[in-house]
Amino acid sequence: MIAHGCRFPTIAVVHFLFRTLLQLVLGPRRRRVGVWDVTRTPFHVLPTDLDVNRHMNNGVYFSVLDLARIDFLQRCGLWRDLQRRGWYPVVAAETITFRRSLTLWQRFEVETRLTGYGQRSVYIEQRMVVDGEVWASAHIRGRFLRKSGGVVPMEDLVAVTGPAPDDGRMPEWLGRWGDDTALPSTKAPAPSDW
Repeated sequence: MIAHGCRFPTIAVVHFLFRTLLQLVLGPRRRRVGVWDVTRTPFHVLPTDLDVNRHMNNGVYFSVLDLARIDFLQRCGLWRDLQRRGWYPVVAAETITFRRSLTLWQRFEVETRLTGYGQRSVYIEQRMVVDGEVWASAHIRGRFLRKSGGVVPMEDLVAVTGPAPDDGRMPEWLGRWGDDTALPSTKAPAPSDW
């Protein structure tokens, strides 16, 4: 993201680079959790997070969710394990529902939990929470790729994380949403026909 007529990154890009580096340093110092536990990552709404309506910009929510997923991966021990194996996570789809607006300097937590598996994807639920109340809720469909190329097979991932708990945490609609919103593979054509 480069400002028009400027060769330097905008403040927002530098801001999230700093937040990412801070997360990479602080994450390992936080309390460890299990892969199927909920993590709670604290944040404040900063001036660079705001839009013209003086609340947190819709796009910033997704960036903050990225940071909370890094925290989750670090605290449950998957971050280092993934790096050792040459695997890395990517988002294939995400959806968010807003309930209330977050405003300048407001404290909030992002709660993150692994929801379950599909045939080729991992599902994560994340919530923006203020004083115990959900202000926004998001669902993410992701995959793990190999740095050497290709998608990590689900059986390999399950061997690392363990099977999903049978506690009803993954609603049926979530798997359908993942299937219904999937684009063709990168090797298949995907023409932009309206």
